[in-house]
Amino acid sequence: MRNAQPSTDATDVRPTPDDDRYRRFGEELDELKRRTLARVGLEDLAHVRRLDVLSRAMEVTGRVLIHVSPEPITFTLGVVALFVHKQLQATEIGHTVLHGAYDGLPGAGRFRSKGFWWDVPIDEESWRYGHNVRHHGGANVAGRDADVHFGPARLTRETPYDARRNRFQLPFMIGLLAPNFGFLMNLHFTGLQDAYFDNGLPTRTDFLPDRSSASVRGAWRKALRKYAPYYLVNYVVFPAFAGPLFWKVLLGNWLAEVLRDVYSAATIYCGHVGPEVASYPIGTKARGRGHWYAMQVEASNDFEVSLPVSILCGGLDRQIEHHLFPTLPPQRLREIAPEVREICARHGVTYRTDSWGRTLRRALAWVGELGRRGGARAILEEV
Repeated sequence: MRNAQPSTDATDVRPTPDDDRYRRFGEELDELKRRTLARVGLEDLAHVRRLDVLSRAMEVTGRVLIHVSPEPITFTLGVVALFVHKQLQATEIGHTVLHGAYDGLPGAGRFRSKGFWWDVPIDEESWRYGHNVRHHGGANVAGRDADVHFGPARLTRETPYDARRNRFQLPFMIGLLAPNFGFLMNLHFTGLQDAYFDNGLPTRTDFLPDRSSASVRGAWRKALRKYAPYYLVNYVVFPAFAGPLFWKVLLGNWLAEVLRDVYSAATIYCGHVGPEVASYPIGTKARGRGHWYAMQVEASNDFEVSLPVSILCGGLDRQIEHHLFPTLPPQRLREIAPEVREICARHGVTYRTDSWGRTLRRALAWVGELGRRGGARAILEEV
């Protein structure tokens, strides 16, 4: 599945004072993209290979320590090592590969998007369509980006408010979605969520064409294609090797899974949620490529972390750069971030970045506000 290209059809084609500004903004970003893509090559492939070796070493270390640990300290070290493996596979490696970052490089091998087995319980083809096409094609555009809501949670003003469904969305996001992020994301992208929950929009479903038995069976097939082998290996096969101590391995694997899911959720919640983040009503279309770039920037948040933490985030601390250039490897996003910020400043496009903690607090406070009052007032002074 190819990454989405911006929709540039406009319902009103009359020139506006901003059209020239957006045109120049787009030209500068296109030139930056051209220069950066020219540098992508074997160095980037070597980076992902090194991380994959590290990830596999952490997996072996973690599983062995969990299995043989005689006391809590080595058990905890095993859980942390296994978490590092799972987090690297989910983000810096898997997320980047599925965006096609290495597809054009000779010798990419298993790091090509087609045929890649993602070591998370999410169906790859469903995710590529829901994320690469729908989300990246129109971030925070209601009716196109299915990530503006999830189950009972509305994440922007554009999803209609329903007190019965939205009142408890903050506890849902923290207590249920975050620790089960991979499992529930598979429900979302395969369409199983559509089968049993109404999204509150006129379309009623995000990914299923309808709720017929044939559509629901197809969604179950896609979901189980990943659920069955993933959970069988982690929660049956490896615990069985431990014999009477199966419970210890089962617990260690579950804890590493929860750590990965909570860390990933804390990263992703920051990306497009907050009182200042732009969101767009159904039918919104960009007035050209430069305007589309501006929409992506203003619908996203960056946050500032150290390089090791950024690697565990898969470069999604550079969410703005990722949405401008989704096929660039994460280390290139980190490299160009200062220049992107300067370009935005020159052309009057809002570029938001802050610490991870403050960005996450604002995002969660906004989720709570959207559940209590429908997002009727800004809450910047409260967070």
